[in-house]
Amino acid sequence: MLRVVEEPVPVPGPGQVVIDVEAVDTLFMDTQIRAGLARQWFPVAPPFVPGSGAAGRVSITGEGVETAWTSRRVIVHRLTTGAYAERVVAEAEALLPIPEKLGTREAAALIHDGTTAMAIAEPLAPRPGEWVLITAAAGGMGVLLVQLARTAGARVIAAARGERKLAVLREFGAEAVVDYSEPGWTDTVRGVTGDAGVDVLWDGAGGGIGRAAFPLVRDGGRVSAHGAASGGFAPIGEEEARRRGITLRGIGELQFSREVAAPLTARALEEAAAGRLAPVIGQTFPLDRAAEAHAAIESRQTVGKTLLLP
Repeated sequence: MLRVVEEPVPVPGPGQVVIDVEAVDTLFMDTQIRAGLARQWFPVAPPFVPGSGAAGRVSITGEGVETAWTSRRVIVHRLTTGAYAERVVAEAEALLPIPEKLGTREAAALIHDGTTAMAIAEPLAPRPGEWVLITAAAGGMGVLLVQLARTAGARVIAAARGERKLAVLREFGAEAVVDYSEPGWTDTVRGVTGDAGVDVLWDGAGGGIGRAAFPLVRDGGRVSAHGAASGGFAPIGEEEARRRGITLRGIGELQFSREVAAPLTARALEEAAAGRLAPVIGQTFPLDRAAEAHAAIESRQTVGKTLLLP
C-alpha cells in the first residue's frame, strides 16, 4: 500500500540542502522495489518513502553549503529512497543545476533515463547506416535511445506494444516500428533488414522479448541487455554471445557510482537544453495519487516518462 503521511519539514545537516520538490522521477523499478522483487539490489523494508530522483528548488542550505545554491533549480539522484515527497534532504555534492533553457519537469524526466541512455549508447554506439533494434522503445529511456541512435546516423527499428506507442516512435524518426505483442514480430524485423539482422540491440524489455530479439543480432554485433520490464532480464547465454562474436553488456555495466553518473547526467541535461534530446513526458500524477501512477506503469498503459507532481 501507498499512503500519504504528514511529517515535519526536514532540517538539513552539515553538507546538506532541502529541496522543494516540483517533479519526481517515477520508475518501473519503483514498482518492483515496492513489491519486494529487487531486494538483492535495493534492500529496503517497509515502511519507507519510495523514489530516488527529484527536481525542484533549493530552499534551505545546511552548514558548510554555499548559500549560492539557495533558490537554484536542481536535480538530485542516487537517493536511496525518499523522493516521493514535497521536500527532500539531499547531499549538496549530489546536486546538479538545471540549465536555464530546460524546464524542471523535463530535467526530472532525464534524472535516470537520460543518465542510463548515455551509458548504454556511448560504449555501443551505432555507426551510420547500421540497423539498431530497440525494445521497450516507447518508455522514457527507449524514446531517448531512439533519438541517440538517429543522431548517430543509424537506421532504427523501434519495438513496443500497441499502436499508440508505435505512433510516438514514428514521430521520433524510427525507420520501422514493430509491435512485439503480435505473433511473428521477429520475422517482421528480419524482413525490414533484408534478412541480414541488426547490428545493435538495445533491449529494454528483457524476459522472453529480449531472448527472442537476441537471434536477430548478426554475428559480431553489439547487445545491451539492460531491461527487465517484461518480468526479468533476458536469459542470454554469455557462451553463445562469445561463440558468435557478439559484444554483450548487461545491467552490471550500468551500476555506476555517483562520480561516474554525474557527468552522464550533466551531458543529457545539456543535450536537452540545446534541443538535441527531447524527453517525452507521457503522463503526470499528483503526489497523492502515486499508487495510480504505479498501477499505470505496471499495466503498460504509459508512454514515455511518468512524473509525480507534489
